[in-house]
Amino acid sequence: MRLKDKVAIITGAGRGIGLTTAQTFAREGAKVVLCDLDFAEVEAAAQDLKKAGHQVLAVQANTAKSDSVKDLLQKSLAEFGRVDILVNNAGIIRDRQLLKMEDEEFDQVIEVNLRGVYLCAKAAAEVMAAQGGGVILNASSVVALYGNFGQTNYVASKAGVIGMTRVWARELGRKGIRVNAVAPGFIETRMTEGIPDKVIEKLIEKVPLGRMGKPQDIANAYLWLASDESSYVTGHVLSVDGGAVT
Repeated sequence: MRLKDKVAIITGAGRGIGLTTAQTFAREGAKVVLCDLDFAEVEAAAQDLKKAGHQVLAVQANTAKSDSVKDLLQKSLAEFGRVDILVNNAGIIRDRQLLKMEDEEFDQVIEVNLRGVYLCAKAAAEVMAAQGGGVILNASSVVALYGNFGQTNYVASKAGVIGMTRVWARELGRKGIRVNAVAPGFIETRMTEGIPDKVIEKLIEKVPLGRMGKPQDIANAYLWLASDESSYVTGHVLSVDGGAVT
């Protein structure tokens, strides 16, 4: 098992990519802290994993709030004694064209997708530095690399994540902490369920592999980056997009 006895915190773990990542890490031997704003979802997910014999903890947290993030780390340490991996997966969208976007919609996305990543990474890095090492993985997006219609706020947040990832890789490498990002393409999640079929067809036309990705595709990327198999990889942005960005 590639993550045997490692302790991993995964934000936005109640569903979609976050949940699939939590399940994948647990199967690979990790002790997993599932974090989400929706406690009912994350608790249900944790119970399912416990029934399968995995060591897990469910925590409700608002990753955009400093006190909530500190509480998340404290509960994780109290339960498992250390933190080896952080997957900054939590994120939201508030899509609208620039000329129609409300200031609040911009601020909300930046708060969760950028400030939340910063707060969680900072709190986890403090623990990892004291331990002598760890892995921080951040969720970016392929749209951060080429832009996307109607997503000023989302693209700005995900491009910012790439910038922070590269800075932290430089700053934290000497402390034994690797920092990388994953840039998913068009993935079948609840976030994409409401997109009209005609729009989905146009999106798939841009993908050389001719299909949307699955949450497991992203979880597999996180697994590799979290494992010792990628021990010499840091400051990297791994696109998992079926070739959409080439």
